[in-house]
Amino acid sequence: MSTAETMTERQAFLILNALPNIGPITLNRLLAELGGDPRAVFTSSRRQLESVKGVGPVIVASLGAWREHVDLAREEDRMAQGGADFITTRDAGYPKLLKEIHDPPIGLYRKGGYEFGGPCVAIVGSRRTTLYGQATAKKFGAGLARLGFCVVSGLARGIDTAAHEGALSVGGKTAAVLGTGIDIIYPPENLDLYRRIATEGAILSEFPFGRRADRQSFAMRNRIVAGMCEAVIVVESDVDGGAMITARFAGEQGRLIFAVPGRIDQNTSAGCHQLIRDGATLLTSVDDILGELNYLDGLRPAPIGEKPSEVAAGRPANLTSDEAKVFECFRGGAILTPDALSAATGLAAGALSATLMMLELKRLIAKRSDGAFEARE
Repeated sequence: MSTAETMTERQAFLILNALPNIGPITLNRLLAELGGDPRAVFTSSRRQLESVKGVGPVIVASLGAWREHVDLAREEDRMAQGGADFITTRDAGYPKLLKEIHDPPIGLYRKGGYEFGGPCVAIVGSRRTTLYGQATAKKFGAGLARLGFCVVSGLARGIDTAAHEGALSVGGKTAAVLGTGIDIIYPPENLDLYRRIATEGAILSEFPFGRRADRQSFAMRNRIVAGMCEAVIVVESDVDGGAMITARFAGEQGRLIFAVPGRIDQNTSAGCHQLIRDGATLLTSVDDILGELNYLDGLRPAPIGEKPSEVAAGRPANLTSDEAKVFECFRGGAILTPDALSAATGLAAGALSATLMMLELKRLIAKRSDGAFEARE
């Protein structure tokens, strides 16, 4: 059995994360005060521990009796059998933006190999949704995934399901953040979707195996959804829906908030309309998102792409073959319309549109007021 002297750093993170009644804010304070090594939490004196803000006798007792609360061997066995791992804030696969929020989880259970190297956008909304809402969420999920975004949602019925399916439909990346243990699939009819996401993207949870959902766990899940993303899109929600909680977290964390308008006589649109009145950006197309992200370049929590070299310096790195083909057309300062680019490259309209959006996202080209495109200097 592991002791404080023999446990690994990852095991110590896993134990701390699974202990009841110790929130992420307190855990992060403990780690900060004790030099960042989670094993130090189990070897420090009561006096050292209680000197940390928020740590009292109850928490100290819980840390001292951690074996009564956490079966480490069982938890590790469940991860091995379920094909899951546990990533901490020190791992490359931990979402970078999530580290910047006020109360980041010290670790996440992860099923799936995606390591969140690119930007993420959340699509959230009501479980009780309309066909319009489902179609819209699927459309935005596909459009964003095609451009290289990871689409993040919560695997719930309705909008969440449609967003995940949209991303998967174009071979894109998507991540589901659960309000339960990673071994609990809710709703059960999303078992196949759960498996597809684990194969193509990632399933995430901060909760130990077997943890059932409750009102608190869903709110904690929502802060992760907002915290790991550049922006949050609310497609349909009533005024007191869970998506509104996610939007509130996004506002507190300095993320962009978009809301899709709907019918004025439907409750599922009331939350979106409230967000728009409160200052959220009205969303009608993926272009709206790209425009906001480009406009705020340098002010966002993290850039969405490398700053390009000048056109004369040659082909930038990390371009697909279609992107390189289109970008080459702008050599020499050319200003080109989509029709001219289609004729020059032979790309179909849909493929060309997606490629132009990706080059805009990478800040290699800019769309002019007359609809033509030119390379950025």
